[in-house]
Amino acid sequence: MAYDKFEILKSTAVPLPIENVDTDQIIPARFLKATERVGFGDNLFRDWRYNSDNTPKVDFVFNNPIYKGKILVGGKNFGSGSSREHAVWAVYDYGFRCVVSSFFADIFRGNCLNIGVLPVQVSAEFLDKIFAAIKANPNTEIEINLPKQTITLLESCEQESFEINSYKKENMLNGYDDIDYLTKMNSEIQEFAEARPF
Repeated sequence: MAYDKFEILKSTAVPLPIENVDTDQIIPARFLKATERVGFGDNLFRDWRYNSDNTPKVDFVFNNPIYKGKILVGGKNFGSGSSREHAVWAVYDYGFRCVVSSFFADIFRGNCLNIGVLPVQVSAEFLDKIFAAIKANPNTEIEINLPKQTITLLESCEQESFEINSYKKENMLNGYDDIDYLTKMNSEIQEFAEARPF
């Protein structure tokens, strides 16, 4: 498996109600030198989390201990900008397994699905409800049900459905990346090749 299987996630969430968050803000370019997926979480939103002397910025949500969880709730147009997959590596390495927004940049969405972070796109109205619920109670739990493709505010039972490509859904449920998926089909590929001699 390339990453953890994703089926049903129940978690509190970290709210980031900022629109047009781009990948350079998610992981600044100076931290892209590593080629393995580990350690990027330390620099997730680095310039928003820390001052120039590396002290935490007290007004940034990640530095507020009342907010925690495996779900990051972002504003509209999350993940715009350059196509760096390191941005999603940072999100995953930090501990998030799901990002919720009312709109995702296409490349960021694709990188999420390849790396094991579920991008859940909701309506603007439902996103507002999520932010309001977290503001009222930071311990608000959200359920992400991938088999049913639903997101639910557990306290109020308000729910909305979300879309996902069927191929990517199967991969997420099994913890596969594209290579894992092809490896799983190895016997079928061999049979196909043998049935068509050169």
